[in-house]
Amino acid sequence: MHAREIRKGIHVIASVHWERRLFDSLIPLPDGTSYNAYLVRGSKATALLDSTDPVLRNDLLEALQDVRHVEYIVSQHSEQDHSGTIPDLLDRYPEAKLLCSKKAEDLLTTHLGVAADRIQVVEDGESISLGGKTLQFVYTPWVHWPETMCTYVPEDRCLFSCDFFGSHLATTDLYVTDQARVYEAAKRYYAEIMMPFRAIIQKNLDKIADCPFDIIAPSHGPVYDDPDFILDAYRDWVSPAIKNEVVLPYISMHGSTGRMVKHLIDALAREGVTVHAFDLAVTDIGKLAIALVDAATLIVGTPTVHVGPHPAIYYAAHLANLLRPKLKYAAIVGSYGWSSKAIEQIAGLIPNLKVEVLGTVLHKGVPNANIYAELDELAAAVAKAHNDDESVLTG
Repeated sequence: MHAREIRKGIHVIASVHWERRLFDSLIPLPDGTSYNAYLVRGSKATALLDSTDPVLRNDLLEALQDVRHVEYIVSQHSEQDHSGTIPDLLDRYPEAKLLCSKKAEDLLTTHLGVAADRIQVVEDGESISLGGKTLQFVYTPWVHWPETMCTYVPEDRCLFSCDFFGSHLATTDLYVTDQARVYEAAKRYYAEIMMPFRAIIQKNLDKIADCPFDIIAPSHGPVYDDPDFILDAYRDWVSPAIKNEVVLPYISMHGSTGRMVKHLIDALAREGVTVHAFDLAVTDIGKLAIALVDAATLIVGTPTVHVGPHPAIYYAAHLANLLRPKLKYAAIVGSYGWSSKAIEQIAGLIPNLKVEVLGTVLHKGVPNANIYAELDELAAAVAKAHNDDESVLTG
């Protein structure tokens, strides 16, 4: 898209990827995405913060066709969707220096082939004057790579946050206009990408609080002209508080596990516990990740395939283990034909989840009254654990 002004002398150039539906061959993008670059013009120099995905390089290059000089190109994050077009920009602007964090230097040379003599490392807290506008660099590691940083322009109280606070959302909106839509997109982004680094994100939130800003300009999605909206959301997501909720990914081959899950969902609801159930045969895995952000308990429902859990359950359990949500409790339910080691194998898939196992219900064949009674007991145990835990918000 064309350059649009967000502050005098500061423009966003959003490359909107309307049709993209998968990121990193892994993450669903139901609403597409955008890659935002920011042009900051001072009286003495011009800087371009980040670039765009190489697939859309022409969008950015065309938007910059009337910009004759760029003295600084800033790589806040070395991943290709933000820095992949930097080699093209360095060719167009041979006088430009590429500014980056110390850890980004190696990534930019090895991943993108940038010549070392084009790179200028900036330290945490270092400032560069453009003339009337100052770029102040704030290291914010692990949002979501080790080299990530933000850039702050104090004269305009503007924080450029790159992936931090981003949302995969293809839109023509310059600013957030539909908070509910952006909240879900930002929560999905946090769940799929940021959640494993929750503790470090808390420190980064504290760190950027030292920079008084009125606007947050991320490199995905619309600009936040009401920063408290996204800051409050992030503080909630990284806090130790969890909700009276169960996330229940499951799959059923011949109906037995499905019947158990259906009964358990009803039993949990009777106990006042909210359930987010996901049939993994049809689930958007991003929706599952979103539900994991706040939930207190994970319950896995699986049939048995060659003595172990269904492959879809392997994937979901592995995903939960990688994302490291705030979960405190877990349980496993399922069925088998003649023998099963599903419980042992699932337990081995989630070592990163420091959870208390509240129970397991594994049954041979079609569930009967005794199994349904065990599921009722499990539901009661989940409700009791939630009610007795001060960190679980049950109101």
